[in-house]
Amino acid sequence: MHLLTIGQVAERSGVAHSTLRYYETLGLVSSARTSGNQRRYPQPTLRRLAFIRSAQQVGLSLEEIGAALATLPEGRTPTKADWTRLSQAWRARLDQQIERIERLRDQLDGCIGCGCLSLRSCRLANPADVAADLGPGGTFLDPEVTPS
Repeated sequence: MHLLTIGQVAERSGVAHSTLRYYETLGLVSSARTSGNQRRYPQPTLRRLAFIRSAQQVGLSLEEIGAALATLPEGRTPTKADWTRLSQAWRARLDQQIERIERLRDQLDGCIGCGCLSLRSCRLANPADVAADLGPGGTFLDPEVTPS
């Protein structure tokens, strides 16, 4: 199997050296060590890193990504079927995220549940600051929260 230096992996993946080492401590990627204690990464690491970056760009946490990567086979490069199975498990999670993004887009020009009460006519009025009990942020954008 062809092994790559940390510099080669960083250059080809666009992931910083420090990030590669961090991902390794999290178990997202692994490397072998040379007799001089230098890291060497198997070439399929590039595919894992592309997957990690793509998953992060759609809002998945490193914890979620790590759990998914842990389901991939050890000792062989994942196949298209492996990646398909893994991505299917996220479909519901991504659909929820898409719904929240659409809700944000559609309600961005109005109150998003911040509790400021600065708008003259707010569809999501927040008398007595009841939104404070719902938690921080734009809670009214959460489909599971209904304003009182």
